[in-house]
Amino acid sequence: MACNERLAERIRDYFKRRKGVEERRMFGGLCFMLNGHMCCGIEKDRLMVRVMPDRYEALLSKPHAREMDFTGKPLKGFLFISEAGYRTASGLASWLDEVVECAKSKPLKKKKVTMLRKLSKENRR
Repeated sequence: MACNERLAERIRDYFKRRKGVEERRMFGGLCFMLNGHMCCGIEKDRLMVRVMPDRYEALLSKPHAREMDFTGKPLKGFLFISEAGYRTASGLASWLDEVVECAKSKPLKKKKVTMLRKLSKENRR
């Protein structure tokens, strides 16, 4: 799964002091989860961001932003940002600030108990 590793490091650096951040391989790239909610990701050299529904249209009109449509159909609330839109530290931070606001607006998700975790817990008894 190819993704821009330099961008991944920059995103990790942004989130390093924040709790509840996880990375997952999804959509052929790397996604970052905040409190159980997908908030951003990297697909090749594109930054994928999840934004507040009421901010979607305004953010879509910004330079370097376009609808996330990798399935052929736009996914409302998600945008692709081209490299020029996140090249600078302030450019990346402004997009990541948006995804944090979106994730904070959602209820906390409880961690799912996987079979492996369940078996591990039973073996400790």
